[in-house]
Amino acid sequence: MKKKKMKYGIIGLGRFGTALAYKLASTGAEIMVTDKDEVKVAELREITENAFISGALEKKTLSDMGFQNCDVVVVCIAGAIDVSILTVMKLQSIGCKRIIAKANSAEHGEILAKIGAEIVYPEQDMAIRLANRLEMGTGLDFIELSNAINVTKVAVPSDFVGKSIMETNIRGRFGLNIIAIESPTTVVETIKPDYIFQENDIIYLCGSKESVNLYAEWLENTK
Repeated sequence: MKKKKMKYGIIGLGRFGTALAYKLASTGAEIMVTDKDEVKVAELREITENAFISGALEKKTLSDMGFQNCDVVVVCIAGAIDVSILTVMKLQSIGCKRIIAKANSAEHGEILAKIGAEIVYPEQDMAIRLANRLEMGTGLDFIELSNAINVTKVAVPSDFVGKSIMETNIRGRFGLNIIAIESPTTVVETIKPDYIFQENDIIYLCGSKESVNLYAEWLENTK
């Protein structure tokens, strides 16, 4: 069965909203965007014909543009808290299925959550991600999905090159699962115990923060 193409609505074309629009469009998703800035809207018309200039975000305006037909609507208006909150409420009233809103403070996020929006804190999330990456020291990247689930991207250590996954026993020694291996030519998503690590492999590991730190500590001691 062919996978349904998702349709996303983006309200507000600041740096966050614009970057989100380009990324979603690059995946083949259908997007709809709106902003009061004519220049920003004109730029986005290069990737979607559903790019609208909007002044006041009234309920009828949002409905006429068709945001209620989107699978997900992302409200990227964090600077004007009152406008952000009212926009979420208006989207709910026209029947939007899922609303995600950008928040610029804990108080802003708390209000948005109470009226039914999912919350993102772009600056805070990036700061936490960078802090975790710096703390680990050896990781190329680090994403904290929850207290129990973390994903880190690391270069294969020299001790692993030429050995199989079974021989390195990453799960038994560190409590980490390999979820993918990236080489210069391909990405391995089906992980088999007899896979032999090659130089320049990139390993994607998943596990608890403690497990990730245990691996990082071992790696540091092998240098």
